[in-house]
Amino acid sequence: MRFEGRRAVVTGSSRGIGAGVAERLAAEGADVVLVARTLAPGGQLPGSLEETTERLRRYGGRVEMVVADLTDPEDRSQVITKAAELLGGPIDILVNNAAAAIYQPLVDYPLRRRQLTFEANVHAPLDLMQAAIPSMVEAGAGWIVNVSSATARHHEGPPFELVPPGTSMAVYGASKAALNRITHGMGAELYGTGVRVNTVQPRAAVLSEGATALVGATVRPDQIEAIEEMVEGVLALCDCAADVTGQVCVSLDLIDQWNLTTRGLDGKPWDNPGRNVSDEPRRNVLNKIEELS
Repeated sequence: MRFEGRRAVVTGSSRGIGAGVAERLAAEGADVVLVARTLAPGGQLPGSLEETTERLRRYGGRVEMVVADLTDPEDRSQVITKAAELLGGPIDILVNNAAAAIYQPLVDYPLRRRQLTFEANVHAPLDLMQAAIPSMVEAGAGWIVNVSSATARHHEGPPFELVPPGTSMAVYGASKAALNRITHGMGAELYGTGVRVNTVQPRAAVLSEGATALVGATVRPDQIEAIEEMVEGVLALCDCAADVTGQVCVSLDLIDQWNLTTRGLDGKPWDNPGRNVSDEPRRNVLNKIEELS
């Protein structure tokens, strides 16, 4: 199997894209540590570490959990060390998927919310990268994938053609733009070591549990990307060549350009009745629709 013998950490894996990525990695042989705040069912949104762990254990590999609030520097400082202890060795794959999205107009966006957004979306991924990189460099190989968003791009204008929730996404988008820049810099800094560092973002909206709660009512059917497609893009970068690094990628573009076959979250053939990569409605929303994990 593709990831047999590799140890992976996936943040934000109690639900949504993170849970999907963790499942595909487990289905293809990886040992996986799930990281999130929600341990048990019963939270505000569906999904928990316990539920994801139970689902993944059917694949026969090792699946462990680390409960952590990634907005807390002390809490996240132990994540990679604990993960390596749980899996019995250094981490080969790190997927920084966890994110905070708080939507509010900029004119009264409070400092505390800005700080939380950047802690989750910028500082936490960088801290986890810094913790995982030494052992990856020593091994001569490693894969880091940071999940980003199309909201990092500027809207053209004026006049500005905005879609809901409009400028309320600006702080979230700014944090993802920072993540893209840090990813590019880290990829350049580590080039030649065998450690690949890339971001991937959806082309359209991925209606995870969190995204559905926030913007589900504003998204048309032709603006939706299946979670299986986003996961396929992430998985491609978890196994890419050493010279693929420092890149800001788009999930459906990777599938198209690399001639990938999208598979189900269980790694088996996936029957999608409706998607066409070249559909113009999907291309038209590239810069207008965001993804939330």
